[in-house]
Amino acid sequence: MIRAEGPITVERYMTLCNDHYYASRDPLGAAGDFTTAPEISQMFGEMIGAALADCWLRAGAPAGAVYVELGPGRGTLAGDALRVLAKAGLRPPVHFVETSPVLRGEQHARMPDARWHQSVDDLPQAPLLLIANEFFDALPVRQWIGDDEQRVAVENGALRFTLDGPIREDSPTREAAAKAIAAHLARHGGIALLIDYGHARSSDGDTLQAVRGHAFADVLANPGEQDLTAHVDFEALAKAADGVAATPVVAQGEWLERLGIAARTLALKANHPEREDEIAAERRRLCDPREMGELFKVMAFHSRAWPQPAGFAI
Repeated sequence: MIRAEGPITVERYMTLCNDHYYASRDPLGAAGDFTTAPEISQMFGEMIGAALADCWLRAGAPAGAVYVELGPGRGTLAGDALRVLAKAGLRPPVHFVETSPVLRGEQHARMPDARWHQSVDDLPQAPLLLIANEFFDALPVRQWIGDDEQRVAVENGALRFTLDGPIREDSPTREAAAKAIAAHLARHGGIALLIDYGHARSSDGDTLQAVRGHAFADVLANPGEQDLTAHVDFEALAKAADGVAATPVVAQGEWLERLGIAARTLALKANHPEREDEIAAERRRLCDPREMGELFKVMAFHSRAWPQPAGFAI
């Protein structure tokens, strides 16, 4: 296509690569390219379920609320979160926004009663208990050097970038998704928990990266055969969220500790003493600043008629 039409933008390159990548495989786990927090420990989904249940109860337990997950992977997080929600007296309908037929198959095996959608715009007109875990990082970014947009060209049979220099990134696609979520919450109520790796304040720099076989790779190598992501600019998402409240951005480890993952760790160890070291290692991986605890951030949007979710108070 590049040979026929000329250089394409980084945004288009990332879109085309990830569309093929996610449509053609299950990328998760030891046999895949990366592992997400829900696959590391059940405690991650349980803490999310507890946060959703708490906020729903403090909002007055409004009828008709639905559980929504954007890019739900294998459905592991949903299973853990819904188990906790059920203990709080809520068994909501489950709605997944997922475009990958391979991952839809995995999700259906775990959640056969779920309903699937192509975009946020297709969700039911109801209060949302929405999770977006490692969803925004895979949405495409644009890269700029000054006023010129970075592009990908072909030279001597290989892909290359057309420009050199300090890079600034933005993402109209991410901001449109944040705006759509916020518009739904403003109309119908609810909360959205956004969990991803990135930065709390907008800043310049090249954050585009590729992962293959659990290791970093050249972003221009093997297009469509490796996961392309970029750091999420949480400040830009908050600015796009018209009509709702956006919480402060909190490091994932700190947020999970505030929600009570320490107590849950002790309870799991008591119930499974043979797994004591494994459970402790899972908590460290999720919460330690040297693991996922600091790089990954959490922010929430909530309807102004709903309370702020737990874990964000300064």
